[in-house]
Amino acid sequence: MSACPLCPRTAPDGQHLCQLHAGELRGWLTEIPEQALLLAEEFVARSMRPAQGRVGGTGQAVAPVPVDLRVLALLGPGRYDPEGPDDDGQAPIAATLGAWAGHIAYHHPAAHRDPHGIARLQPCDQASPRHGETITGWCDWLTAYLPYALTLPLAAGLYDALGTLVRRLRHLTHTTPQQHPRAAPCPACDLCTLVRTDGRWHIHCLTCGHQLTPDEYDQHAATYLLEHTAESDQPAA
Repeated sequence: MSACPLCPRTAPDGQHLCQLHAGELRGWLTEIPEQALLLAEEFVARSMRPAQGRVGGTGQAVAPVPVDLRVLALLGPGRYDPEGPDDDGQAPIAATLGAWAGHIAYHHPAAHRDPHGIARLQPCDQASPRHGETITGWCDWLTAYLPYALTLPLAAGLYDALGTLVRRLRHLTHTTPQQHPRAAPCPACDLCTLVRTDGRWHIHCLTCGHQLTPDEYDQHAATYLLEHTAESDQPAA
């Protein structure tokens, strides 16, 4: 195991982020398309609606609410370089996701045969999301290749970039996934810091980063309850 570059925890063998930060990345890739949809519905669509019969003092229809230019910047086209200078807060969502997908793909080996029939390995030319180069398509691609990305030193940069993007989205939509504490303690560190976070499949420990599927947690909680019920039924000495 190696140290996580983002915190004092250790990362699993062969990976560059601890379980907690890797889990946050997975959660963000689920959250980003939902946040983008909120932006489109609440900010862009609303600004494009007709005035619906409202009139001003001049007898003319009142203009729709102006769209927030920050939203247009996020949802529109643009460019982003993962290896360039720090994000100035203006990079579009799709451009950011697509650039990181391409950066990861370049490190992923691809097998091919040269004109002489000899098998060779070289980096992939590009990332090709199965469902198109959309925000959802890029998030699906990054989720599928996240296990590989976590084995690369660039994982910390990906975490920082997506964290910055998610904070920008939450600031505009005023929505933050809520954490719901679980009753049973973490089976790895024995602390009562297990939570379920909206939009994340795994239940995770805020202290050590250990993750459990909902079924695994239910089984763990049932075993924990059974053991402590048995202890409480023991007659006093």
